[in-house]
Amino acid sequence: MTLIFERPPKVTFSLTQTCNLQCVHCYGDCNRVMPRPELTAEEWLGLIDGLAANGVIETYIEGGEPFYKDGIFDMLRKAARNTMTLVRTNGTLIDRKAARRLKAIGIGRVLVDIMGANPATHDWFMGVPGSFEKALNAVRCLVDAGVKTDLLTILTKRNAGEIQAIVDLAAACGAERVGLLRLYPLGRVKRLWSELALSLDEQMAVVTAVNERPGVTIMRSWHPKDRNCCWQAATVNAFGDSIGCPYLREYVNFGNVKEVSLMTTWRENPLYRQLRSGAVEHSCASCDTNDGSRGGCRSTAYAFHGRWTAPDPFCSTLNQGVDLSVLPEWLLQENPKPPRETGP
Repeated sequence: MTLIFERPPKVTFSLTQTCNLQCVHCYGDCNRVMPRPELTAEEWLGLIDGLAANGVIETYIEGGEPFYKDGIFDMLRKAARNTMTLVRTNGTLIDRKAARRLKAIGIGRVLVDIMGANPATHDWFMGVPGSFEKALNAVRCLVDAGVKTDLLTILTKRNAGEIQAIVDLAAACGAERVGLLRLYPLGRVKRLWSELALSLDEQMAVVTAVNERPGVTIMRSWHPKDRNCCWQAATVNAFGDSIGCPYLREYVNFGNVKEVSLMTTWRENPLYRQLRSGAVEHSCASCDTNDGSRGGCRSTAYAFHGRWTAPDPFCSTLNQGVDLSVLPEWLLQENPKPPRETGP
């Protein structure tokens, strides 16, 4: 049964849509001209205080590149004072001094994006030469400083043959975990979908073949191991919009936190409540025994089916013949709306 929370236990802050890299697969399409101002550091600090007072227990901070945002260490310090705080980064701005600061602040975990096991692959994705060596240096600095550190990689055609090598790299650097993530049809990656996207069978072949190494755990974001996070998560984007999850960024806007509190949105927005309800078509018994997952990710379900209640097509049991290597045409619209949208 899906749990019902009075408040979100976890909140993601997508602090900025600016970055020091030019990633070809960027979900946020960072560094383009922004339509409106981002929240200031002072506004983020106020939001962090308010959420901590309302009992949020975990804060996940990402970008863009969060260390490219003015005031980032002040924000991390305040978040870590009251919540378990994780930060996702491309690693290029973290040196030994920054790693020691993060340790002193009390950061719970840092997740560093590694898109290949060698400079040629990784730097192609990141769009800036030298990114691979800087990211690996960040991992080593963080580990040496005693900060729990993960590597994150997104599975694509271009790096599918390097996934095991990335796990081996994590072991060599002292990282504790590797997050093996699916590819989401968002931002810039939509324009490269045919070049990067694998079929579900191809994905499963890689996911099932990769092996853990001593001291390194592999996290896989494929249903049913990847639960329906909507029931427990909230996200605020760089402009203050409540969007539920970073992977819902192009599909929903539940209201801006400068106009209505996140707690009010959580409790009252009808679509937000629907997504957290676990009402999913054809969900199988394993969903109910896996942290209330109920049909997997709502973002990919909506992207490929155009319905919020559809099953996650990244689930081998409930794929229903969806070819994940082919992108639905409606997703290429500037403001994506499915041809037969259902629900609120």
